[in-house]
Amino acid sequence: MRGTKDRFRTAAALPLLILTASCVPPADTPAPTPPPVASPAPTPAPVPRPSAPVRSDFTFRGVAEQGGVLIGQVPGDTRTLTLDGKAVPVAADGSFLIAFDRDAETGQHLVATLADGRAVERYLAVAAGTWRIEHINAPYRGSAASDAEFERRRPAELAQIAEARRTDHESNGWRQQFRWPVTGRLSGFFGSQRVYQGKPGSYHGGTDVAVPAGTPFVAPADGVVVLAAAAPFTLEGNLLIVDHGMGLNSAFLHCQQLDVKVGDRVAQGQRLGTVGRTGRATGPHMHWGLKWRDARLDPGKLAGPMGN
Repeated sequence: MRGTKDRFRTAAALPLLILTASCVPPADTPAPTPPPVASPAPTPAPVPRPSAPVRSDFTFRGVAEQGGVLIGQVPGDTRTLTLDGKAVPVAADGSFLIAFDRDAETGQHLVATLADGRAVERYLAVAAGTWRIEHINAPYRGSAASDAEFERRRPAELAQIAEARRTDHESNGWRQQFRWPVTGRLSGFFGSQRVYQGKPGSYHGGTDVAVPAGTPFVAPADGVVVLAAAAPFTLEGNLLIVDHGMGLNSAFLHCQQLDVKVGDRVAQGQRLGTVGRTGRATGPHMHWGLKWRDARLDPGKLAGPMGN
């Protein structure tokens, strides 16, 4: 009887052992592999931006000719610039202006010295101009009552003009396309030599435009007024000079009235005064003269053909 009970207990426990054993994985079954963790995508390397090419030579706008102007760009890393040994200022963006007198030598030597000490040189062949001879029926002394008075007054006038032209203001007028201050009939031409009642004078340093007295004239480019005559000069009459920057300035002669004063900043196209016949003049006209340093320039080469 007891053996029967033992067999019954053994038989009853057998399914439980089998069920329990089925929940235990075999010893040689590998543990489940966890799912892979995605790694962040690599940050792409920055693409280098191409740098602006460094200029290795000069570039120019304009024509190298007597009475003319060149605006250029220096080679990259330029530290100093000279024209025939004289220093030329260079703007922050590498721009510069040079110009050539009516009687300039036909060859000019431009040198840029770079940061590493090397020099970039250009020989500029300056084209010659052709000039007229004009006979003028007006006294050489202008509005002075006598030659003696002219000799007495003239040095002080020339000193005022020279002092005004030594003044250098920050202005970008030199970069602009110049315009005519007044339009009308051309009555006097740059570079022509004048003979005053039989007495030879110096060449004509500007361009004359004949218009009625009282005609308004305007600024050909931006600038700063550096001279506005308080009284008429013997030759120039009521004289106005405007500095356009980089050593370039305009002079307006024989004016009837001046509407601006020394120190005024003027904008291209702004009214400056009216045309007259003060000083040495045979009739009302605007004499427009341009200078770069000591070089007298042809206004028509900056303003282009006159539009009526």
